[in-house]
Amino acid sequence: MSQYRIFNHEDAIGYVRQTARLDPDVTLQGEEIGDGNLNQVFKVCQPGKAKGFIVKQALPYIRCIGESWPLTRDRARIEAEILLYHGQYSPEYTVAVLHHDPALSVILLEDLSDLQVWRQALLEGQHFADAPAQLGIYLAQVHVHSSDFRLDYLGQRTAQLQFANPELMAISEAVYFVDPFCDHERNNVAPEIRDDAEQLWADQALKLRVARLKHDFRCKGQALLHGDLHTGSVMVAAGRLKVIDAEFGGYGPMGFDLGVIIANLLLNFCSQSSAPRRLQRIQDISALWHSYHAQCLRLARETPDPALAAPEYINDFLQRVWQDALGYAGCEIIRRTIGVAHVADIDNMADPVQKTASQRQALALGRMLIMSADQLDEAQLEKTLLQQSTETER
Repeated sequence: MSQYRIFNHEDAIGYVRQTARLDPDVTLQGEEIGDGNLNQVFKVCQPGKAKGFIVKQALPYIRCIGESWPLTRDRARIEAEILLYHGQYSPEYTVAVLHHDPALSVILLEDLSDLQVWRQALLEGQHFADAPAQLGIYLAQVHVHSSDFRLDYLGQRTAQLQFANPELMAISEAVYFVDPFCDHERNNVAPEIRDDAEQLWADQALKLRVARLKHDFRCKGQALLHGDLHTGSVMVAAGRLKVIDAEFGGYGPMGFDLGVIIANLLLNFCSQSSAPRRLQRIQDISALWHSYHAQCLRLARETPDPALAAPEYINDFLQRVWQDALGYAGCEIIRRTIGVAHVADIDNMADPVQKTASQRQALALGRMLIMSADQLDEAQLEKTLLQQSTETER
């Protein structure tokens, strides 16, 4: 059995050579390419070739903090198994797992160098019109196939045990539903919006809504989630999309995945000074939801459980998923504005005045989504966003 060690680029090269069974005479080069908070990531390829292999290793601590915050290496196994499961039902949109070594906490993944991170594409003003609908299909496929629309009681409970991820999902619970709603030491609050943050921390009605979302996150095990589906976890190219980085996955409410990606599109919306780009984000959210809804409706109707097959029930269920998604989107927007981990969409804005205005808009939008989740349908959300876009333009 392999003995755990923290990889350098030579270790990554050796791992690829062994697991990919390459000719020993083939020259390989490796470089570290990871910029995430948790793991280290290497690309290994032949000199002069654009594509090769991706080696991802889980460290025994949170990388961006260091050894003072230890973290289970078993997350590599969980991520590999989630990606393999999702890949069974949405292979077109899930990064391929080529090998997994549980002792080394290493995953060998397909190289997606011919795609780019969706967040970076949005920051550069690029628009991939197919991406939202493709992502909606991915989410519907992996959600329905891991839910009780496909699995019987024993099958779903067995899957919930197999994909249990308590340590990382506990981190999610803390950073989504606890830290941003109090004056926590892990928060990262810009001085210019400190007063806005303090108003949120004192808002008891908001905290009640967040408590409900937190409780559902822990108890509503509807489907096998990706668990961290922001625009940095999606790779895009013309007509293509792949989802990566599922180490925070586990069973939870379907609306959580949907809400996180909606929130990241809305964070980009808040950062834009261009009316056409804000409109694109509104259209992206609409395309995402319509695609997800249509695909879920089709797949759910094929359930072997006649009690769940009624179209009226499925539509009611999806309405509740939408309401959950809006609430979780609000939590994600707030935590990405005053919590421990921000997004480049707003943090990298050059104009400090516009940046502060965008942060304030994000906090207000996050609160509105949490408080109004059970009142906003898709058309009402679009109308609200269009109104905000017009006010920003003024």
